[in-house]
Amino acid sequence: MGALAEVLARPDVWRGDRFATAPLPAVPSGHAALDAQLPGGGWPRGALTELLMDGAGLGELSLLMPALRAIREAGGWTLLVGAPYPLHAPAWTAAGVDLSRLVVVSPAAEGDALWAAEQALASGAPDAVLCWTAQADPRAVRRLQVAAAAGGAAAFLFRPLRAAAEASVAPLRLALAADRAGRLAVSVLKRRGPPPAAPSVLEPPRPAQVHASALAGARPAPVAPRSPRRAAWA
Repeated sequence: MGALAEVLARPDVWRGDRFATAPLPAVPSGHAALDAQLPGGGWPRGALTELLMDGAGLGELSLLMPALRAIREAGGWTLLVGAPYPLHAPAWTAAGVDLSRLVVVSPAAEGDALWAAEQALASGAPDAVLCWTAQADPRAVRRLQVAAAAGGAAAFLFRPLRAAAEASVAPLRLALAADRAGRLAVSVLKRRGPPPAAPSVLEPPRPAQVHASALAGARPAPVAPRSPRRAAWA
């Protein structure tokens, strides 16, 4: 038993009932209750985080705003790919996100969104990449994870809740659900660590309702045509 204890105490041995001793670098989420459940104490850099929900607009962007603001304050860039609804520039500005450091890509096809996110992640240029998709096969998700690991950015993939039944290489998977009071329940479905605890019920600060506005201050980013080789996996 003494020899076994010595082996289990080694820093290069990970036990399933605790977080890894050397978690990935992370950006604090801005929500203490959630950070306590995330390996590294925040959103992992160099890894893919899946956010699963029934429909958009539950408060998922408000959930990420503190981290995106911290990235902006450090001089970083954020890339949004395939957002399902028009973004409100005044709301982002009110949340402390500098629109001059925000790039928005609106691909015409679903596969182009995944491809654009992959290319951006692999380049190492953005510090955070948010991508929305209604459908992603395991190969596409794996490519995003590999690209995130190579580039070091915090990568977020928004997917329908039904995707929770599918296998995924993403190190972190969360399910989001909103209640009638506007609170957001965040359930950890997968993480590198012990089994998840009860959901974290959060009240992300939501900017006041503002008139819909184009992202005039954001930088437009055209999507380059995919090569035939890239088109095969989408």
